[in-house]
Amino acid sequence: MTTNTILLLVLSVIIAAGLSFYQYLYKVKNQSKLYWFLTFLRFISWTMVFILLINPIISIKKNITTKTPLPIIVDNSKSIFELKATSEASELYKKIYENSAIKDKYDVQLFSFDEELKPFSQLNFKGTQSNIDGVAKYCKQLYRNTAHPIVLFTDGNQTMGNDYVFSFNENTIVFPVVLGDTTSVVDLKINQINANKYAFLKNKFPVEVVLQYNGNQSITSKFSIKRDNQTLFKQNISFSNDKKSQTISLLLDANSIGIAKYKAILEPIDKEKNTYNNSKYFTIDVLDQRTEIALISSVNHPDISALKRSIETNQQRKVTILNPNKINSLQGFNILIFYQPNSSFKTLFELNKKAQLNTFIITGTNTDFNFLNQQQNDLLFKLSSQNESYLTNFETNFNLFSQANIGFENFPPLEHKFGLIVPKSEVNTLLSARIRNVSIQNPILTFVENKSNRKAYLFGENIWKWRLESHLKEKSFTSFDLFTDKIIQFLAANTNKNNLNVSFEQLYNLGDNIVISAEYFNKNYEFDENAQLTISVQNSKTKASKKYDLLKSTNSFKVNLDGLSAGNYSFTIIEKQSKNKFSGSFEILDFDLEKQFVNPDKSRLSQLATNTNGVVFYPDQMDKLIKSLLENEQYIPIQKETITKTPLIDWKWILLFLIACLSIEWFVRKYNGLF
Repeated sequence: MTTNTILLLVLSVIIAAGLSFYQYLYKVKNQSKLYWFLTFLRFISWTMVFILLINPIISIKKNITTKTPLPIIVDNSKSIFELKATSEASELYKKIYENSAIKDKYDVQLFSFDEELKPFSQLNFKGTQSNIDGVAKYCKQLYRNTAHPIVLFTDGNQTMGNDYVFSFNENTIVFPVVLGDTTSVVDLKINQINANKYAFLKNKFPVEVVLQYNGNQSITSKFSIKRDNQTLFKQNISFSNDKKSQTISLLLDANSIGIAKYKAILEPIDKEKNTYNNSKYFTIDVLDQRTEIALISSVNHPDISALKRSIETNQQRKVTILNPNKINSLQGFNILIFYQPNSSFKTLFELNKKAQLNTFIITGTNTDFNFLNQQQNDLLFKLSSQNESYLTNFETNFNLFSQANIGFENFPPLEHKFGLIVPKSEVNTLLSARIRNVSIQNPILTFVENKSNRKAYLFGENIWKWRLESHLKEKSFTSFDLFTDKIIQFLAANTNKNNLNVSFEQLYNLGDNIVISAEYFNKNYEFDENAQLTISVQNSKTKASKKYDLLKSTNSFKVNLDGLSAGNYSFTIIEKQSKNKFSGSFEILDFDLEKQFVNPDKSRLSQLATNTNGVVFYPDQMDKLIKSLLENEQYIPIQKETITKTPLIDWKWILLFLIACLSIEWFVRKYNGLF
């Protein structure tokens, strides 16, 4: 409190005393105890009024000590159990967490992880995935811009996520504690199988298998691939201390339509402890035929190669780039993409009037719009010769198929002729045009359905920039390629609309997230967010069944079926009101990634420690780790002085006390007849 405030308080007490004396005792001959009591009440009331007006503030100094956070993170995945390191994982962290000297220096925080990082709870070592990269990402968010160490109890074996060796922040020092026996164990392992997801009937498809050997002696084994107990491929394999990995490339025949399940087997050797990783399943979806797409253009443009690459990421699609002057027949094609059509496309439009193939027309600055007005009746183009850059708006009421907004509004503008594009028939627009911040009526991407015939229109060139922007944002082309795939899928399917659409995989590995999503549309084919969807799942062997509700997400309904054991399952999804239903089946393969390891990954943990200026420790070095943490002068608690200013007395209590004094004074005067 300042000197001026203290002087004001003293002066207010004097004035309050003077006013009270003048009001009750001045010129009063009989100064009884009653008058003195009333004078005291009035003095208190005046004093409270002056204190409210002055509002004296006091400053309180506090010293706050800020400690460096020390996350202790324990691996709770099944691989710890498989490596027989559960007792180590359950006990070692306590030596650091319960150390009083560590707690005095650090803000110790305890976590566990499997698929994701979680606040610490009872360890059960049942996690079906290990995601050390996820640990790094979570710590980046939790301790943003804070230099701190991490003590990581793990075997270093990761089954999901990016390479964790390079994932941690530069200002983070990681001290890995290696769990599990690091003694080298002789082991043969099928490390990886590379195969296409799809193959086509009567064709051969490539398979690449990476085999790995852990040991020092020269050994021989046999590798084979089987389907339904029939051996399709067999080969002798040799390993040695200098040859610890082999890659086998082969071709297999696709003889029947549907899901084909294969088993790769590497014959175990004597004294091999872990034989679980000597076999691995893989599947191929054999299709009758692929979608043949003709991409026709008379100009050279980066859009053409970008579209071809994007569409062909789905192996069911094949894009052939053609010149309009060199096509005499449309036989063998399922979809036509007309890129910036002009008068040279006239023969193609005439041929397609008979073939009735679905088309995707892309226009731009080199398009002949007078010719296009003559060849189609869906849209009328009233365009000038001036070029314009168009940004896009995502239309949320689009309902022909499910498409998430992948950031269309932030994509680079497309170049097109300026003017109006007027629909002449019913269109369904996914993306509309915008010039800077002004939305206009023109569509950018729109679709037309006429009975079984479907058309898509994209108004603007330089879509290759969209694909590049998507990659810069997400470090992957996946979102954009899925967007183009849905356009092609819409054009490739001539079936009638279904009210209930379901998305699922036909094969899952044990421990995968088994998510089934569904969309339900009303009679007007509008997404019905009030639909009530349930799913019944039955094990085909045991006949055991479970029933779940599908929960609404952004633009679909989803259910997570985690926890199911390996086997074949059938399911039925029913909408409660309309009774619409969808039936399907899937298989869960008995493949557990966490059982693949025979040793902790000591080399990668050492590399992680080196990259973060940390040190690798082993279970018998906990005292050394504690000493290192305590002696590290980089992480010293910081003491800060804070000054908090608060009122001397809370004004609510002053006001309450003032009302009480005035009320008592009034009742006393009333009782003694002084009014």
